[in-house]
Amino acid sequence: QVQLVESGGGLVQAGGSLRLSCAPSGHTFGTYTMGWFRQTPGKEREFVAGITSSGSTNYADSVTGRFTISRGNAKNTVYLQMNSLKPEDTAVYYCAAAAGRLASRSVDSWGLWGQGTQVNVSS
Repeated sequence: QVQLVESGGGLVQAGGSLRLSCAPSGHTFGTYTMGWFRQTPGKEREFVAGITSSGSTNYADSVTGRFTISRGNAKNTVYLQMNSLKPEDTAVYYCAAAAGRLASRSVDSWGLWGQGTQVNVSS
């Protein structure tokens, strides 16, 4: 069974840092585009960051300069380093995979999702 498993969420004070990890299982995702989305209650899931198999990255404007997406040496694991966290970053963060070559900001372009990990940033 192919799965994406996120970890690393938790509670942090504003200004602090967290690193999320996404570890796929059941399949090799080195050639896939990987991404992170987040969602808060009552709102649509929104794009946070994406990274292609060649290492090209793109970010939502709200996280540019604070968050960094990267891939592990085997390109199978994906990380999201989150610095200078703000209370408005509080959300469930989801890892996603897409077979395409672009990190689309559209939820519909991503074919596989993890179960999510909660991030809470206190003021």
